[in-house]
Amino acid sequence: MDRSKAPAGDGHVLTAVTSVAIDRTEPVFAGHYPDFPIFPGVCIVECVQRSALAVAERSGMPEPRLIAVESARFLGAVHPGDLLTVRLQLRDHEGGVRCQAKVSTGRGDAASVRLRLSGEVAA
Repeated sequence: MDRSKAPAGDGHVLTAVTSVAIDRTEPVFAGHYPDFPIFPGVCIVECVQRSALAVAERSGMPEPRLIAVESARFLGAVHPGDLLTVRLQLRDHEGGVRCQAKVSTGRGDAASVRLRLSGEVAA
């Protein structure tokens, strides 16, 4: 995660925006795909996970961890050199925290990801 705005919340819902720069030299681009490099979907999910955990920790959640990837929809390609904008909403849900994220690049929407984390949104 390159940068983030301070999380804002109303007690049990937290929102934040983070940015992640996709380095042109990422080793994953060599094989995905050699003549048309695309950042793999699993790497986009990892960017969301890292952003969500960083925001959760920054807001005071003690030791949050990923429990599940509930859904991931990939809507547009992410290329070398792109800047990902990750818009997160974390809310208490069924004994844990649900993270809903929208990921975009300068070209538009790239993914929609829903994660489940341990813990509670700090009040």
